Order: sequence, then structure tokens, then C-alpha cells
Amino acid sequence: MGNFIRPAQAGTLESNDIIITVAPAEQGSGIVVELESIVFAQYGDSIRQVIVETARNLGVVDVFIKAVDRGALDCTIEARTAAALQRAGFAAKEGD
Repeated sequence: MGNFIRPAQAGTLESNDIIITVAPAEQGSGIVVELESIVFAQYGDSIRQVIVETARNLGVVDVFIKAVDRGALDCTIEARTAAALQRAGFAAKEGD
């Protein structure tokens, strides 16, 4: 998918939510995730995996994603990631 139009974010810092901020990354850098979470020790790898898979499913190749988690469920993480990427200028693949 093409380059970002602009940096964007989605979510809140409320309990059981996550705030996702996305920004352009240099070509070839891949999907870079910076994660801060109150449950990092228990679920950090899982949260990171949901974020990366969501970005890949939208066709994103190079992006910097900062996530500040307050105990969000996977469905919330996926929705916030997709919303932030769509606000940045990415749209879901045709047929999704």
C-alpha cells in the first residue's frame, strides 16, 4: 500500500482501552511497534502480534506504531489499530 498521508491516532487512555499512534516510517523499515502496557509482562507479545497482524492485513508495509495499553482486549486493539491506520490514509483492501 502507498505512503501515509498524515500521522494519526485512535483510542483513549481509559481503563480497558488502548491508544494507537501511527507515523510514517522509512521505506524498508517494516512494521515497528513501540509498546507500553500495564500488562506487558503477561500479554506484551500477544498485543504486539495483534497490532502487527492488523497492519499487515491492511497491506501496510512500513510504519511506526506507538501503543499505550490500559488492558484492552484483542478486538479493541485490532479496532484501534485499524482506525488509526485508516485515519492516516490507509484503507482496507478491496473485498474486506
